Amino acid sequence: MKFSFFMMPLHIPIENPSLSFKRDLDWISYAEDLGFDEFWVGEHHSAGWETIPSPEMFLAAASQRTSRIKLGTSMISLPFHHPFHVAERIAFLDHLTEGRAIFGIGRCSLPTDIKLFQIPYQDLQPMMEESLEIITKLLENDEPVSYEGKYWDINDMYLQLKSYQPKIPIAIACSGSKSSLEFAGRKGLVPLSLAHPPGPYSVPISNQWKVMSEAAKKSGKKIDRKNWELVTYVYLSDSKEQAWADIESGAYRDIHEYFFNISETAREGYKSFPDQEEQDITVASVANQRSWIIGTPDDAIEAIEKLDQEAGGIGGMMITTHEWASDKKSKYSAELFARYVMPHFRGHTKDLKNAWDRTKQDFKDGKLSNASGKGNNPFEDDHKTNLHVKN
Repeated sequence: MKFSFFMMPLHIPIENPSLSFKRDLDWISYAEDLGFDEFWVGEHHSAGWETIPSPEMFLAAASQRTSRIKLGTSMISLPFHHPFHVAERIAFLDHLTEGRAIFGIGRCSLPTDIKLFQIPYQDLQPMMEESLEIITKLLENDEPVSYEGKYWDINDMYLQLKSYQPKIPIAIACSGSKSSLEFAGRKGLVPLSLAHPPGPYSVPISNQWKVMSEAAKKSGKKIDRKNWELVTYVYLSDSKEQAWADIESGAYRDIHEYFFNISETAREGYKSFPDQEEQDITVASVANQRSWIIGTPDDAIEAIEKLDQEAGGIGGMMITTHEWASDKKSKYSAELFARYVMPHFRGHTKDLKNAWDRTKQDFKDGKLSNASGKGNNPFEDDHKTNLHVKN
């Protein structure tokens, strides 16, 4: 199973932005040191909290201080850019990362960005789809490309430098709606799904892969369940009580001060039931509704196993970064996840646990006493050992 981080990021507007960016870049290096597979960074332009306007530039900087971890844009808001510029920049990023780039796309879900660019909401999806079609042609064709669309026209345009990888992976964040899942499948994209999609019309994760795979089959595309990642918040400590004490104030701040003020839809999405009063929307109620994982490494293992079973098998978990606690405590949370949760799902500790179980059973059966010479030695008449080498 793959494990990754997604960084919006989310910084308090009164904080020094330059120091925030340095801390964000440090997080990517730290994630690589801990053995995480991927790090994804978002694009936002307004509201003052989500402060990275160009994930390509940010990941280019990160690529110079890392060597292994894959670096994904999550997401480039395609309606805001000319398709040629996006194709050229992502190909360039792939070279700067020496083939570690993942091209994550979307239409934009931040209301303040949509207002800033003054794009009618109903145009966002078709603009994204048209842009992706043009970008794909530019990335994959050796000859100049011409395209006449509703939103963009290009005439004999080509990339002088294609991507480092033969075919750069393209991913999309799925809201949970049937249309978004079908689009991911129809285009053969890497799907990134919320662990618990909000809204009454969202497809539950138990049925999402079926929707995507059926759409892929109809369009002749192939998608791999191993690439499907679920996205949620995770915070770990030595006890569940300590974890909640660490994050409750910061999480409440983000929910009530930020998300409640960017749109009415966002506010409604945090309700556990339609008529829930705002003051009753607690961090605990949101965590339960959204499948956030707050607790110990054992709690995380149990929660991920439950999500994996509910989804019918996933390829990875993506952890949304936050600043609910101090940087030191947040890094300790990531360390606990890397030390105890990741190896459980990768099978790296299976043999070690089996060896320890055998040791305890041998001790219980008295075999270790015999082997140390404290009892009758069952090997004394046997001149051959497991390590015996014949001359």
